[in-house]
Amino acid sequence: MAPVNGPMNSTFESSENVFDLSDGKLTVRGVSVFSEVPQNVSFNPFSNVCQSCSDAPPSLLERTLALSHKGGFLGFSQNVSSDRLINSLGSFSGKDFLSIFRFKTWWSTHWVGNSGSDLQMETQWVLIDMPQIKSYVIVIPIIEGNFRSALQAGSDYGHVMICAESGSTRVKASKFDAIAYIHMSDNPFSLMKEAYGALRVHLNSFRLLEEKMQPNLVDKFGWCTWDSFYLTVNPVGVWYGLKGFSDGGVVPRFVIIDDGWQSINLDGDDPTEDAKNLVMGGEQMTARLHRLDEGDKFKNYQAGLLLGPDAPSFDPNKIKELLARGMAVERLERKRDAAIESGSSDVTEIESKIQEIKREINDLFGREQHNAKKRECGSSSGKELDYGMKAFTRDLRTEFKGLDDIYVWYALCGAWGGVRPGATHLNSKIVPCKLSPGLDGTMHDLAVVNIVKGSIGLVHPDQANDLYDSMHSHLAKSGVTGVKVDVIHTLEYVCDEYGGRVELAKAYYDGLTKSIVKNFNGSGIIASMQQCNDFFFLGTKQVAMGRVGDDFWIQDSNDPMGVFWLQGVHMIHCSYNSLWMGQMIQPDWDMFQSDHVCAKFHAGSRAICGGPIYLSDSVGSHDFDLIKKLVFPDGTVPKCIHFPLPTRDVLFKNPLFDQKTALKIWNFNKYGGVIGAFNCQGAGWDPKIKKIRGFPECYKTVSGAVHVTEVEWDQKKEATHMGEAEEYIVYLNQAEELHLMTPKSEPIQFTLQSVNFELYSFVPVTKINDSIKFAPIGLTSMFNSGGTIQDLVYVETGAKLKVKGAGNFLAYSSESPKKLELNGSEVHFEWLPDGKLTLNLPWIEEAEGVSDVAFFF
Repeated sequence: MAPVNGPMNSTFESSENVFDLSDGKLTVRGVSVFSEVPQNVSFNPFSNVCQSCSDAPPSLLERTLALSHKGGFLGFSQNVSSDRLINSLGSFSGKDFLSIFRFKTWWSTHWVGNSGSDLQMETQWVLIDMPQIKSYVIVIPIIEGNFRSALQAGSDYGHVMICAESGSTRVKASKFDAIAYIHMSDNPFSLMKEAYGALRVHLNSFRLLEEKMQPNLVDKFGWCTWDSFYLTVNPVGVWYGLKGFSDGGVVPRFVIIDDGWQSINLDGDDPTEDAKNLVMGGEQMTARLHRLDEGDKFKNYQAGLLLGPDAPSFDPNKIKELLARGMAVERLERKRDAAIESGSSDVTEIESKIQEIKREINDLFGREQHNAKKRECGSSSGKELDYGMKAFTRDLRTEFKGLDDIYVWYALCGAWGGVRPGATHLNSKIVPCKLSPGLDGTMHDLAVVNIVKGSIGLVHPDQANDLYDSMHSHLAKSGVTGVKVDVIHTLEYVCDEYGGRVELAKAYYDGLTKSIVKNFNGSGIIASMQQCNDFFFLGTKQVAMGRVGDDFWIQDSNDPMGVFWLQGVHMIHCSYNSLWMGQMIQPDWDMFQSDHVCAKFHAGSRAICGGPIYLSDSVGSHDFDLIKKLVFPDGTVPKCIHFPLPTRDVLFKNPLFDQKTALKIWNFNKYGGVIGAFNCQGAGWDPKIKKIRGFPECYKTVSGAVHVTEVEWDQKKEATHMGEAEEYIVYLNQAEELHLMTPKSEPIQFTLQSVNFELYSFVPVTKINDSIKFAPIGLTSMFNSGGTIQDLVYVETGAKLKVKGAGNFLAYSSESPKKLELNGSEVHFEWLPDGKLTLNLPWIEEAEGVSDVAFFF
């Protein structure tokens, strides 16, 4: 933690503020941002409001103060105090905007328009294009006191409304001085850094990504059990899941044991026993923790069970049968509920089918449980043996030597339904759920319906630290190295009697933070279902990685095309959310399945996501040819050094259903830039029905262009010099083509079929002497070819590189080298007149897959 700095007003720059509010107009450098601004709205420069002390690092503080004239705060006052106040900030129209809004309690996505009336409920921020001054303005609703805010459209045309709410009928206010922040810049990406840097200094309740240590798994390959097992996850299945990857030549460096490992039961169950035979996610959303350690499936695991010659076998088809029946039950239950609502006479018949399938599920579970008991009874040696999660993780590490991290999943309140009162030492109470009016404008969510139906067993906020430390300390002693924390925003449902959503969140996030520091090295955490602004402003002091998209959905059971169009929606979530979330956390693009019909499409985006790559493949169901384009044999990945963001030309476009725009995202490798172009057309948010749905008329070919100047070289210090090159080689990974380009060249045109992509690597060309031009591309067998180059040094007679991985190495060379050395020995290479220079690299285990390559001219 940086030392506390002195009062900030003593070091503010004297530059005149670029914003002005007068005569009902909010202007930036004389150009109107909002008109019709009500008289009760105020604007305060950053220096007038932010005068407290901050623990921000000196460099961040200095940077923020130097730019403070570019931002300020909006407030408003009303005559009557309330726990929920809505006020206009003014209106705008005829200006393109990009916004992020919350479409479910937990998930946010992008939305574009050109007037305040186009904004959606629960908007987290709005970025407005100001072409008259070649700049951009962002308005960010924030936290003031015990109130959290969001934007929405007003009933009057063009008006932008701000909604400030405490979440508690006991916590009221009538006046705000700084309930929204506004900032301008001529660079939209710098704008995000500057604005969230200013808020970090002002709020002093969160930290930026640059201040935090990231989890060990940030550059690794892993596997998550969720889509493989759902709630049926068990030690034998996890074991064989990891073994399948290892046998295929890829070593997972981390595993996430997802939902299904805990000790949960339903209110009507025996309070001391785990709920039995759960299959699908919806079944346990009203269940609660009754113990704070692992459930019986893992608690009864016997040390060495899977290490010896008599290890139990595993039949993945049994799991698939269970999952198929579980999905059938969920579909029938939705059908039954609809029949009840409509008064149909089919209810009895549907219920009968549900019970029949549940009996089949119980029979399948019964056979598995019978076999497990036989194994336990038959393997006793009369000696006292270790049992439980600790025994299991020790056996995993004994067998799978490269397994660095074992994470487990849980919901923020303990389980989906919290902690069962009276079952643990914690003071837990059943608290009915109350949704804010703002959530009425979001998408219908069966998870929310189930949670509301069951209420939350809320541990008193005074014991939040005890809750997490009790769970985490046991897990840490059991060999677990981190947690994936999910279902985060249920806190806002139950905050009325606990001081409101801000106060309750502070207590829980403080407890979580302290426990992560104590038990998981301060970094062993991934946040999920957390895409609302109060989490980022209050919960990211320690959290350094989090999901930036909704779940990877295998398909939409209500739409036969959902298996396709949902995949593009996922990429849009991740790309645009990273604009703001990436300031505070390392974006996590979520898992996918390597044998999915759209797996290659997902793999192309994950290759340049700049974070971990992990799969949720079913046991034995893998496409290793695809996986090996993403992952090195040792389980590391050729990781970009930043996270991908949309190119400027698509910021204010709709790559989901405008029938013409491809998503383009840029990123950096150590020695070059990359742009990924993806055809995501075919689905998106429908504000009329408040739902993400398919737009089949948009599911078609799109065309576009890419250019080296679309890589934002100045956004990372290490990449800035690469943006100053006179010439670049461009490698098209899918087309396997090379192009030369200068900053003044014409763009490279492309046409993409639905759910298809291309990756463009831009590598600066270096002149080794007056006639020889050289640029290394990397391993063409990997999607992120440039990420395979670990080191590059130019010498007087050539170039020396360190390259990780095996396969075909490609470079551009205007002339053929005189000699090429691989690991100190001269080797054969191939050079073609078009400049393609290739050689084959081996994987050398002793060198961790890194080869020394030297070209001499």
